[in-house]
Amino acid sequence: MSSPKDTVAFIGLGVMGYPMARNLRAGLGSDKTLLICDVNTDALERFMAEVSVLGRGPVRIVQNGFKAAKQADTVITMLPNSSSVLAVYLDASTGILPALSEPLDHNACGSKLLMECGTIESSTILTVSRSIPENRATFVDAPVSGGPMGAQNKSLTFMVGCPPPLSASVFPLVKSFLRHMGDPDGIFLCGDVGAGTAFKIINNYLSAITSLAASEALNIGVKAGLDPRLLTQVINASGGQCWVTSKSNPVPGVQDNVPSTRGYEGGFRIELCAKVLGMGSKLARDVGARTVLDEPTLNAFSEAMEDERYKGKDARVVFKWLNDQ
Repeated sequence: MSSPKDTVAFIGLGVMGYPMARNLRAGLGSDKTLLICDVNTDALERFMAEVSVLGRGPVRIVQNGFKAAKQADTVITMLPNSSSVLAVYLDASTGILPALSEPLDHNACGSKLLMECGTIESSTILTVSRSIPENRATFVDAPVSGGPMGAQNKSLTFMVGCPPPLSASVFPLVKSFLRHMGDPDGIFLCGDVGAGTAFKIINNYLSAITSLAASEALNIGVKAGLDPRLLTQVINASGGQCWVTSKSNPVPGVQDNVPSTRGYEGGFRIELCAKVLGMGSKLARDVGARTVLDEPTLNAFSEAMEDERYKGKDARVVFKWLNDQ
């Protein structure tokens, strides 16, 4: 069994976490062991079968965060919501943090690195951070942008929040892991713990609104009988260009290998898009920032989600929702 300093644990093999963990295993090198943990046993079995064929290095399954933290000096989590984060980190019998309260005889300084990469409410991130036993670990929030496609092709952007007194030493270590899962030039130190999450929420707020705005604009063009490919080309060379028009166009057939060409499958689900837009609205209220566009966008998403034809699809399905009317 490898030592904790040569072991990395990854918890959460969902739509994003699975390819992230796979890319992490490919980048770590054969001298490092990867521990994986998830409540979905099918995902664990599929991962083990896949990496055994690739032969990139040792992989073992652990049952919970407690065992992961006992066996690894670096624990990365990619969890779907606040309740999961609180359970994985704080649960008295299976959580990561209770494992830190016991003597760490393998490491004299007792230092571990803990990273949460999901898009989680700021209050939850701060709760976990404040619960870390003193001098036992460093906790950073490192939410990602790029969606399932970015997770697959290792082009994710990471927004990192790290304690300022430790950032000079900790951030390079954080980057050494994140670069295996994303664009090395797209790993940003955003400020203190929680700042990464704030950056991510604001980014998602804008992305959600532009998903609807771009869909509306392109639907106007389609209804007017214009060529959506040419219209997209002109928009992307002009002031209307945005990530949605250039990287995940909502009109089927305009771009290859995007959710709209696959029946809006395999992307950022509309339910999650609405959730993070709501998080942006809450952040705006908390800091006293006036907003105008969030409420009508949330209303549009809510109406689309009520229809079985669009439920569970990539958020750019709002184009089809508009076009079908």
